[in-house]
Amino acid sequence: MCAARVDVETLRVFEPIGSLPVARLSELAGLCQLETIGRDSDPFLVRGVASQAVYLVRGELLLTYPDGTSKVLVGGSDRSRHPLARRGEVFTSAKAITEVELMRIDDDLLDVMATWDQAAAADVSPKAKTEKEASSFANWSMMSGMFSVSSLKYGAFSQLPPAHIEELLRRFERIQAKKGDVVIREGAEGDFYFVIETGRCKVERMVGGVSMLLAELKSGDAFGEEALVSEVKRNATVTMKTDGALLKLSKRDFVELLREPLLQRVSAEEARAKVSGGAQWIDVRYPSEFQYDKLAGAINIPLSEIRNAFGALDKAKEYVLYCQSERRSAAAAFLLAQRGYRAYVLTGGLWGDARRK
Repeated sequence: MCAARVDVETLRVFEPIGSLPVARLSELAGLCQLETIGRDSDPFLVRGVASQAVYLVRGELLLTYPDGTSKVLVGGSDRSRHPLARRGEVFTSAKAITEVELMRIDDDLLDVMATWDQAAAADVSPKAKTEKEASSFANWSMMSGMFSVSSLKYGAFSQLPPAHIEELLRRFERIQAKKGDVVIREGAEGDFYFVIETGRCKVERMVGGVSMLLAELKSGDAFGEEALVSEVKRNATVTMKTDGALLKLSKRDFVELLREPLLQRVSAEEARAKVSGGAQWIDVRYPSEFQYDKLAGAINIPLSEIRNAFGALDKAKEYVLYCQSERRSAAAAFLLAQRGYRAYVLTGGLWGDARRK
């Protein structure tokens, strides 16, 4: 048996996968594999079909059913466009008549993608009352950051109650922005959460009277959450670097539909148990605070630097974030959760009982 990568054209043939946007298919292509199985072999002797959608890409496969009947499934046929062992067609054994090629996709992942795609489609249905409503999420699936496959299946958005999905998509509002437009200004009150649909932004902060560039954001990136999560004023200015389109969500909707469902808080006892089990403490305060007053084994990633940790931290690992209270750690945990990291907030921070043994 050997494995190979899957291309988008292969995915487009199958149902219900083929109904997903091309951008989604491109991501899915990296999350499934093709398996080549030799003639006269049982493709499922080692790996069954439980919790997976398995498709016959090429070759001829003999399937035997509980009632003793059998059927030959041919790759490229209409029936092979649907997964094997679908409801009502559970087989008891299989044999490759010729060399066959199979493709496997995680069943739950496929269901998550279908759920989000159909929820988005509901907002562009004929029922939409205005052009604005109809276009609000036409391009949600193009975003590479906030709505990535990884986030929807394994990260922040996998934790959203299903009933929140369509409502979340509905409440976002699209706005056009020109190069040079200031979207949020340092020192202002937090009012909206933003996602970049198209275009690029720059993030700057005044340090000693000089404007310093902190980051550049692209399509799919979100910003504005720190002030909304921490209940503080804006700590940076975000300006459009190019023309583009933004999606914005009001503070009230953000708190109701995103902040509370996505923030996971743990008590000091629960946090210590997680760390004992392999989780990592992350102190999000300034280095000067960290050096003077830190928890054993903690690493220091200040809130202002947390975006730079995207890609460097291990998504297979759990992280428990803390600060003095839980304001900064909540903002940092939300940023990580959006990117698919398993991040938890220490309830009460160091003002709580984290040191108590």
